[in-house]
Amino acid sequence: MSHNLTFDFDVDKINKTITVQRAFAASRQLVWDAYTKSELMDQWWAPKPWKARTKKMDFSEGGEWLYAMVGPSGEEHWALAKYLKIQPIDSFSAFDAFSDSDGNINESMPQSEWEVWFKDQGDHTLVSFVIRYTELAQLEATIEMGFKEGLSSAMEGLDELLLSLVA
Repeated sequence: MSHNLTFDFDVDKINKTITVQRAFAASRQLVWDAYTKSELMDQWWAPKPWKARTKKMDFSEGGEWLYAMVGPSGEEHWALAKYLKIQPIDSFSAFDAFSDSDGNINESMPQSEWEVWFKDQGDHTLVSFVIRYTELAQLEATIEMGFKEGLSSAMEGLDELLLSLVA
């Protein structure tokens, strides 16, 4: 699998957005499934050596994904995604926030809205997303937490998962 696939990560502090583009060597349906099915998300969403662990997932408009990022020593950081709009295998949007294990949002941590698109690009799939923040401080806190490095690492994990699924 090619690990030189593009990973574009742009921070726009004026508009309080992060824009990401990443190509994957797999069909759009397979990449869509990897982003929308908890049994696949749990295999790649966290940067190694962390793991994602789903408590509940309802991938439908108005549905939620409640999951923990579990560290190598067992520490847990919970998050909640609330799905806003879904256009199967084309796009979805979600509200994203840190939470507790019951899905209660931690108001002191960054919150954002994600829009994610999936497009065919030859024999690859291009995933693009824009993450919007209401406050610049939330965007900056996200960056300071190592979001770019963590997301890049998780996407390398997705490369490995996709390779195993198409083999």
